[in-house]
Amino acid sequence: MERFRALLPAALEEARRATLLDPANPGPWVVMIAAARGAQYGRAQFRPLWDELVARAPYHYEAHWQALQYWCAKWFGSDRLMMRFARQAVRKAPPGSPLAGIHLHALSELGDRHSTSAPPATPMARRTLKRIAASFEQVAPDDERLPALRHLLAHFMLRSMMYGPALEQFRLIGPWCGAEPWREDGNPVVAFELARGTAAKLSRTHPAPPAPQTHGMAR
Repeated sequence: MERFRALLPAALEEARRATLLDPANPGPWVVMIAAARGAQYGRAQFRPLWDELVARAPYHYEAHWQALQYWCAKWFGSDRLMMRFARQAVRKAPPGSPLAGIHLHALSELGDRHSTSAPPATPMARRTLKRIAASFEQVAPDDERLPALRHLLAHFMLRSMMYGPALEQFRLIGPWCGAEPWREDGNPVVAFELARGTAAKLSRTHPAPPAPQTHGMAR
């Protein structure tokens, strides 16, 4: 950790130099946003970095994930600031971008912090989850971030008693069960099948015709 802390100023300085070489490139700003936590940047130092990033790439997914970590209560924010940032990501996500999924990471962070796996089952919370699902419909099916995000969406929909929408996400996921949050209980196959079965049982919809499936652990 001492070596890590010693290298942070150098990393920030190199990123700043990189901005001079290619001013339009958001990459160096993503590096600085990520390093800001370890460098103990206060909010007044962090916000200019964020402004520079969004001026170049307003929908940059990795940058939003790094910024979400900054606004967590365990770093330099709070639950309120983190969730406000996450809601903004849902509102501004453009068609074809998985950016709305940042909200799901915020719910996971909130659950880890308060030992709960369920978001508030309010009409507003459910509308947000539906909006995220609608946003995902416009994301390219081969986007590598999408499968893991659908797992999280199915999980939180299920916990919010949105059984029909959760079942639709399970259908889109297919047999891949190795992603979060199914790994939390030790056996992801059992946890995945239990969650999917619960959604099917309580959704009051007719099941799809059965097909042979081999559970995969790669997504």
